Amino acid sequence: MKTRLQSLGLLDRSFQSTTDDELTAAVDALDDDHREALQQLVGGDEVDATAIREAIVRGRLDGTMESIALVVTDACLADCIKELGDHADNPTSDQLREVIPGVVERHGVAMARMMLASTVAGEAPASAIIRDLLKHDELVKLPPAEPKPMPPIRQEAVVDAAERAALKAKRKEIKARKQADARSAREQSARDRGRV
Repeated sequence: MKTRLQSLGLLDRSFQSTTDDELTAAVDALDDDHREALQQLVGGDEVDATAIREAIVRGRLDGTMESIALVVTDACLADCIKELGDHADNPTSDQLREVIPGVVERHGVAMARMMLASTVAGEAPASAIIRDLLKHDELVKLPPAEPKPMPPIRQEAVVDAAERAALKAKRKEIKARKQADARSAREQSARDRGRV
């Protein structure tokens, strides 16, 4: 589960590092079938960078983010597979490093990163190698994750000593009343048993 979440984190970071212009250019390059698939994933006719990002936020864990990445980077992945040839199923680090510059040149670094992150999320046999590239390779390395904003620390209500004393006295009074009621109920119960 931890590896799965880390893989999705890499894919999410690849989307975050992609500019709206890069995402729009990738969508514009799609054929009709891919565009239709993307419309279904996004949930509307309008498939722009904003709609895609909103769909990703809603679908981080249900597979929508991965599906969007697969559709958007399909041509990039096909190119990479073609370049790897017989090694496409389980490439070595050197084999990937050899073909990635050409893939980046033809599809852009954003799509190459997203395609690589997508294969990691898809649990490709070379996931460990690809993860290493996304973390350390100068050409396709993902930018560092942006720190998440911390929620504001809840301030405790400031209660002065007089209010605290009044609250304590009220609690003590309620407790004494409950004890007296319980004692009265026990005495009544004992009297009732004595009559029987």
